[in-house]
Amino acid sequence: MITQNVSLELSRRNSHKAIFTFYILRIKNMSKLYIVPTPIGNLEDMTFRAIRVLKEVDLILAEDTRTSGKLLKHFEIGTHMHSHHMHNEHKTTENLIARLKAGETIALISDAGTPAISDPGFLLTRACVENKIEVECLPGATAFVPALVNSGLPNDKFVFEGFLPDKKGRQTRFLALAEETRTMILYVSPHKLVKTLAEFIQYFGEDRQVCVSRELSKLHEENVRGTAKEVLAHFEKTAPRGEIVVVVAGKTITKEPKKSKFSKDDEE
Repeated sequence: MITQNVSLELSRRNSHKAIFTFYILRIKNMSKLYIVPTPIGNLEDMTFRAIRVLKEVDLILAEDTRTSGKLLKHFEIGTHMHSHHMHNEHKTTENLIARLKAGETIALISDAGTPAISDPGFLLTRACVENKIEVECLPGATAFVPALVNSGLPNDKFVFEGFLPDKKGRQTRFLALAEETRTMILYVSPHKLVKTLAEFIQYFGEDRQVCVSRELSKLHEENVRGTAKEVLAHFEKTAPRGEIVVVVAGKTITKEPKKSKFSKDDEE
C-alpha cells in the first residue's frame, strides 16, 4: 500500500513537472517581437504575411495610432494597439520586455516603411536581443531602396545617413561626407530641402550628381535628377512637398598616372 502511494505521488509530481515544462516551452515558443514593414504610400504594397502577423499577435505597437488605425481598418485588423514612439520608448521598453517574457507576441509598426530605420524600434529590438527574446523582421517597404535604384547612381556600394543633425554636428558631418566615395542616401524634410541642396554645393561642389525622390509609390511620385546646382534651381522654383529621399553621388577618385621606374635622367 505504501509503495503504491509513493508511486502515485511520484506520478503526480512528474505530471505537474511535465505540465510546467510544457507551459515554459509554450511561452518560449510564443514570445516574439515582429518588426512589420508597412506601405510607404501605396496600400497595395502591404504583404499577405504582414496582414496575417498583425491579425495573430497579441499587441501592435504603432508610432502614431491615428495613422496606423486607418491602415488596420482598411485590412480589417482588429488587434489591440498601443502607442510606441521616440518620446515614450525609453519608458515603455521595460514593461514590453516583461510582457514578452510572459509569453505575449508583439508586432511593431511605424507610420510608413520599416521600423527602426530612422524610426522608433532600435531600443526595443536591442532589449529583446539582450533578454534572449526572439526577434523576426519581415521583409517589406523601405523608402531608401527604391530611391537608390531610381537614382541611376552607383548602387553596388552605398552609405545610408538618414536625417542629418539639425545644428550641432551638421558641419562636421558634411565635412566627413565630402570625402565619402560611396553613394550617399539621406532623408530630408521638405522645409529643409533647399537649404540642404545649397549645402551640397558648398561642401560637394555644384556639379555633384543628385537625385531627389519625392512621394515614392504614390500617385504624384517625382524623381528630380541632375547636378546639385540644377536640382537646387528646380526646387527654388517649385516648393518641395511630401516625403523626400535624397541620393548623392560619392566623391570621384582621381587616379594619378603611374610614374615610370626610370626617370628621364636615367634614360639619358
